[in-house]
Amino acid sequence: MAHAYTPGLRVAELTVLRKERRLPIKGEVLVAKGDVVTSDTVVARTHLPGNVQLVNVASKLGLPPEDLPTVMVKKEGDAIEKGEPIATTKGFFGLFKSNVPSPCDGSLENISTVTGQVILREPPTPIQIDAYVDGQVVEVMEEEGVAIETVGTFIQGIFGVGGERTGEIKVAVANAGEVLDASRFDDSMKDQIVIGGSHVTWDGLQKAMQVGAAGVVVGGFDDPDLKRLLGKDLGVAITGHEDVTTTLVLTEGFGEIAMAHGTFDLLKKREGRKASVNGATQIRAGVIRPEIVIPIVEERDKLQEEAVGEATGLEIGSSIRVIREPYFGRLGEVTQLPNELQKMESESMVRVLEVRFEDGSEALLPRANVEMIEH
Repeated sequence: MAHAYTPGLRVAELTVLRKERRLPIKGEVLVAKGDVVTSDTVVARTHLPGNVQLVNVASKLGLPPEDLPTVMVKKEGDAIEKGEPIATTKGFFGLFKSNVPSPCDGSLENISTVTGQVILREPPTPIQIDAYVDGQVVEVMEEEGVAIETVGTFIQGIFGVGGERTGEIKVAVANAGEVLDASRFDDSMKDQIVIGGSHVTWDGLQKAMQVGAAGVVVGGFDDPDLKRLLGKDLGVAITGHEDVTTTLVLTEGFGEIAMAHGTFDLLKKREGRKASVNGATQIRAGVIRPEIVIPIVEERDKLQEEAVGEATGLEIGSSIRVIREPYFGRLGEVTQLPNELQKMESESMVRVLEVRFEDGSEALLPRANVEMIEH
C-alpha cells in the first residue's frame, strides 16, 4: 500500500544506528574500519588555524613602509611570544630605542613593505572528535572522519538544549506524570542522565547542574524558564551549543506534559545502562532532533540481525503527535488516511488524516500538522 511520509519522532527499543563523526576541516583519522570504540574514544583530530592580528609597525615607529625590513627583529615564520619585540629602531648612538611588542603568542606570518603592516598568527586550536556512542567503525572517510554503527535503544525528543554528553540512565520519578523538582536530585546523580516525568522545574534544573548531572530528560519545561536559562529569546537558530553544564531534552513540548508512557517505560527498562544524549535541535528545514542513544553492545551480533530498519511512513494504526494548535502535544492513533484533498478553514486544499486521541475523541487534521512516533 502507499505510505504518507511525515517527519517522525522515533522511539525505538531496538534499532541499528549509524553516526557520522566529521572534522570541521581536514585532519587525521585515528581509528580503522572494524575497530570497536567507546563513546570517549578520540576518532579524529585536527588543528584550526589561529586568529590573525595585524600590527602597523611602520606607523608605530614613524617609518615609511619600505624601510620596515631594516627594523624587524623577527622574520617571517619565526615563533613569537606575547610582549617580546618584533621590531626595534636603532635610535641615536644606541639610545632612545623604540620597539613594537607582539600582542600575542604565535608566529610571524607576513611583513608587508607596501602597507607597513605585519601579520601575526595566533597558535592553532586543537580539535578532536570522539565517537559519541559505543559501537564499531564501519567506514573511514580519509582525513575527514568516520561512521560508527551501534545497536540499541533510540529515543528522539521534540526540543533540547546543550551538547553531547554520556552517562548512566537514572529514573528519578515513579511515573510519567510526576514533576521533577529539586528534591529529586542528590550528589549520586553526578554524570548521570536523569529521567523525569511531566515537567522539570527551574529549581530542579538548577539542582541538576549543581550536582553535575550529565543530562535531564523530561516531558516538558516552561518557556519563560528557557529564556531565563539562555539569557535571551531562542530565535530560530540550531540549539546544542549553549553554555550549559547539563543537557536538557524535552520529549513532549513546553509546559507540564506527561512523558509518553511508551517512552517512559522504555527509559525505565534501560535504567543503569550507559547512554549518550544530545540536545541539538533544528525545527526548520533540515530537521534535527535531540536524542538519547542507549547502546546494547554485548549482544551486538544478535541484535543486528533482529534490529528494526527504516520507518515505512504513516499507516492506519500509526502513533502520532500533533505539532500545531489547537491540539498541540496530543497523542493519538491514525484511523483513516483519505486520498482526496480536503478544504480546511483557511480555504486551502490539503491532505488530511483522521486521528483518535488517547481520551477517545477524534479529529480531522492536515497531515502536515502531525509527526509520526516510531516504535
